[in-house]
Amino acid sequence: MLRVRIGASCGLRWGLFGLATVIAVLAVSSDPADARARRKKTFHRHAATSSYNPGYSAIVVDGNSGAVLHAANADALRHPASLTKIMTLYLLFERLDSGKLKLDSQLQVSEHAADQSPTKLGLKAGATIAVEDAIKGMVTRSANDAAVVVAESLGGSESEFARMMTRKAQALGMTRTVYKNASGLPDDDQVTTARDQAILGRAIQERFPRHYAFFSIRKFSYRGQSIGNHNRLLGRVEGVDGIKTGYTRASGFNLVTSVRRDKRHVVAVVLGGTSAGARDARMRALLDEYMDEASTKRTAPMIAEGGPRAVAVAQAPQGKDPQRYGLAGTSTPVTVAAPAARPSPGSTDPIRPVPVKTVNVKPGAMQTASAAPVAVPSVPAVPEAEPEAATAAAAAAEPPAPPKVARAGILGVLPMRAATGSVAEPAPAPVAAAPVAAAPAAPPKPQVRSGWVIQVGAYPAEDEAKQRLATVKNKAAKLLAAAEPFTETVLKDGTTYYRARFAGLGKEQAEAACKYLKRNDVDCLTVRN
Repeated sequence: MLRVRIGASCGLRWGLFGLATVIAVLAVSSDPADARARRKKTFHRHAATSSYNPGYSAIVVDGNSGAVLHAANADALRHPASLTKIMTLYLLFERLDSGKLKLDSQLQVSEHAADQSPTKLGLKAGATIAVEDAIKGMVTRSANDAAVVVAESLGGSESEFARMMTRKAQALGMTRTVYKNASGLPDDDQVTTARDQAILGRAIQERFPRHYAFFSIRKFSYRGQSIGNHNRLLGRVEGVDGIKTGYTRASGFNLVTSVRRDKRHVVAVVLGGTSAGARDARMRALLDEYMDEASTKRTAPMIAEGGPRAVAVAQAPQGKDPQRYGLAGTSTPVTVAAPAARPSPGSTDPIRPVPVKTVNVKPGAMQTASAAPVAVPSVPAVPEAEPEAATAAAAAAEPPAPPKVARAGILGVLPMRAATGSVAEPAPAPVAAAPVAAAPAAPPKPQVRSGWVIQVGAYPAEDEAKQRLATVKNKAAKLLAAAEPFTETVLKDGTTYYRARFAGLGKEQAEAACKYLKRNDVDCLTVRN
């Protein structure tokens, strides 16, 4: 009897021990993805509590007219999180446009890039990644390692690239934005506003329409894995063509969205959502409310970098109550940027920060702001680049250029013609004993091209004319496939203009293409050479 009891007791102990062993094995071998999912659920429950309250900002801008359809805390400083990568991609697109990089160019992965926190592609130090894969990795997974690879390849170091990003932001008129890294990982000094992100969201698609298409990618395959885009509005909300999400604990859930419907185009920004779902729901509500109020005709000029006077005005649509659009009060802030040297497309040279001054404009009485440099409140100053010796010497040796009195983008600025029909030459200076100032040189004679041409604008800067040609050709790719884009100079009232034209078309082709462009809000005219 005693042996039976002892055996039963031992069996019970061994049974309990075996059960404990099985539980331990199951705990060790369970899928780590399940653990991550549990942690994720716990995090989102925590994020939904009242203690989690990131600052909210939003803006809806009419891409055709530039009017602000809605604004809420649009100029309040916020952290951009992964919206930072929009500027990283802007600078990368510049290099692609200039031909200094190609989509299949290989970029070196440093140890610093490989050590970035998730999310990332898992790049290894010493390896390489193609430019195209780096772009897709940033657009879809918001890969921090890919962002740093691009930063180091273009700027030499991530910190220098961040300074390049800040200078570019200032040149675009993003006066309250400061970048400290290329990815958007937390940094207390990395700040932006909803209005500044709307400027960038418009500028990147106007400047790089071909490369902007990357933002519409919904899936990306890399080394055998399929990576989905974090932007859940793509393919679910009509007309959404991009662009980027972002999140850190300090920023909340951010989103910049571009939508095109029935010739209308808006760029909307939501910063500080308490969850991805809440952010997306707020964006849907803004689009539903304001999309129909957007203009169907393009009237706003393209966003230029460091132009003669870049003015950004917060305004409600004509005839609408400003209070409804978050613009209530006795005055409206107007930011005026002083003249700045225009960089060539794709240039890596430092850009002088644009000095700005903000004044209050009372309703019904627009004031003119001086272009004197002032400090921007709450934003660290950007160090000014030293001018190159050659540039300084050239400036000292040459007289200043005559002022440009005509507005950029005037269509149909045609050459002055004498009775013979040729381009008018400046009158020769009279012969006198005393030295006289030389007359301005005439622009180069245009190359003779046969057939018909389409003119889509005339601009005081050649890079603006070339940018216009790229944008227009993208809109009518089939009709202008065989056309030759070119710029042609013309002197008018002492100012040289660059006409944006397409050549190599027959009369019917030119008229059909121009008719199509006009239907899509592109002014044009046909000219026979």
